[in-house]
Amino acid sequence: MNAHPEAASIPAMVWQRVRARGPQTALRKKDRGIWGAVSWAELGARARRIGMALKQAGLRPGERAAVLAEAGVDWICADLGILGAGGVSVGLYPTDPAATVAGVLRDSGAVLLFVENEEQLDKALQVRDACPALRRIVVFDMKGLRDFADPMCDSLEVFAATGDARADDWEQGLAAIGADDLALLAYTAGATGAPKGVMLSHRNVLAVVRAAAALTGQGPGDERLAFLPLCHMAERIFGHYQALYSGTVTNLVESAETVPENLREVRPTAMMAFPRIWAKLHSGVAIAAAGATPVQGALYRIALAAGLRAADAALAGRRAPPWVAACGWLARRLVLGRVRAAMGLDRLRHAHVGAAPVSPELIRWYRALGIELLQVYGLTECGGLLSAMPAGSARPGSVGRVVPPGEVRLSEAGEILLRGPQVCLGYWNRPDLTAAALRDGWLHTGDLGEMADGWLYLHGRTGEVLVTAGGARVAPAAIENRLTLSPYIADAVVVGDGRTSLSCLVMIEHDTVEAWAQGNNVAFTGFASLVAAEAVRALIGREVARLAGPGAIAAIRLIDRKLEPEDPELTPLMKLKRHVVLGQYGDLIDDIYRAA
Repeated sequence: MNAHPEAASIPAMVWQRVRARGPQTALRKKDRGIWGAVSWAELGARARRIGMALKQAGLRPGERAAVLAEAGVDWICADLGILGAGGVSVGLYPTDPAATVAGVLRDSGAVLLFVENEEQLDKALQVRDACPALRRIVVFDMKGLRDFADPMCDSLEVFAATGDARADDWEQGLAAIGADDLALLAYTAGATGAPKGVMLSHRNVLAVVRAAAALTGQGPGDERLAFLPLCHMAERIFGHYQALYSGTVTNLVESAETVPENLREVRPTAMMAFPRIWAKLHSGVAIAAAGATPVQGALYRIALAAGLRAADAALAGRRAPPWVAACGWLARRLVLGRVRAAMGLDRLRHAHVGAAPVSPELIRWYRALGIELLQVYGLTECGGLLSAMPAGSARPGSVGRVVPPGEVRLSEAGEILLRGPQVCLGYWNRPDLTAAALRDGWLHTGDLGEMADGWLYLHGRTGEVLVTAGGARVAPAAIENRLTLSPYIADAVVVGDGRTSLSCLVMIEHDTVEAWAQGNNVAFTGFASLVAAEAVRALIGREVARLAGPGAIAAIRLIDRKLEPEDPELTPLMKLKRHVVLGQYGDLIDDIYRAA
């Protein structure tokens, strides 16, 4: 598939594709309802201008430049420009509050910051005095800033105009970038502690890109939809950089709200998303089926039951009886195929889920629809890819086989250890953490697992296993992932360490719970009264019992505040941070057990 000699750096790899594919489409971006194409030649020219402007602005090899924006063409070109100039690219979540932006800029020592618009510029201006290394701010979109003037700030248009230079000068600069040079400074989302700056070299990133391309088999005929933050390593490397490597066309959505509509428009052949995205698509179908006519609802239930029988046989690794296989085929052909088309997934050939554990029930449901949803497991410290479920294979509960060229072994305590070219250089400004995580050439992942016949299984984080008062050891993530299969539950945190039973705090899926309450004549005036309604609490209680199993969870409490990505309880991907929730809701947890 790859006819190019292997490049030493990310920008050198991209430039190979620019020269080879020139007028072909590399990206599409939807803006004001119209999909606009960006060719490889245009992508390369824009990235080169920004990169040469960075050099003109004094960016030296190894210095850090950051991007604070939604996923878009400018984000991609700024990132490639930073890397091509020999700099280190630092991505920030667009939902990060000003305090987090300040922390990352200060810790990384970023000398230049690209921001998307007036909203993100406001954050930068609030914190720049606390970031002594910051010398320049460049704004992508100047809407609303016509009269704004600041000697530290430029528009992207003005800034890039200083970067006109010959292509051969640019290519000479690319040739000077070494494989072991630092490329990305990736800050973890902070789900298990304070964010840390993970140092990834060009070699680290390209090892993952090549492994991912071999795993998926994506190529120039494929289309993907990009709707996840580009600063997240799963999207950045497994999604974006792999698409550049393989020639897959990336379609950038207009906004998070337009994802369902954009899926139906693009009908991607390749899609990688977090469990929450796949779960929300599943919830949409479940809600639509519940609101369908009696005949439509019955047809869906019958077809799904047939599809599930066929899926169970496939997931168990056995041949389904002929009648089961025939019923499953008819169900997908006559009913479930229409469901896939309505979701925009009827052309999907490469479907992957990663960045967090996923419920086996979710994989089973997509398999019933005719979509082989393959789990990918990794962490920022290895570029987001450690193991993956190969296509056409089935091991329920497993996260697949170790992806070459990585090697895995288990410590005596059952911790997963990884060695290979994808393993990061360490943590920025944290030699103590680096020494603890990288020992004798092995990355200590912090995840517990086991290996069986070459298949890897996860059992939770080393610091998150609960031990009840009766001595039972429980991995809370397994239960929490099952609960998110409910269309009414966005996330949950299971507690019970040292207690006589398990309980959980639930963050509701606001839109679907609100719609259910309206349809069932439940009175409420706002979010707090919605979660306080007895009928809503009973609904969530039934969902928890259904998915966790009768008696598995002794009691529940609903988080009575609508959480936003900016809140400390949530990661930017809207996952609850266990350590923060346990600290902030300690009194509520104690109340659960006092009431028992």
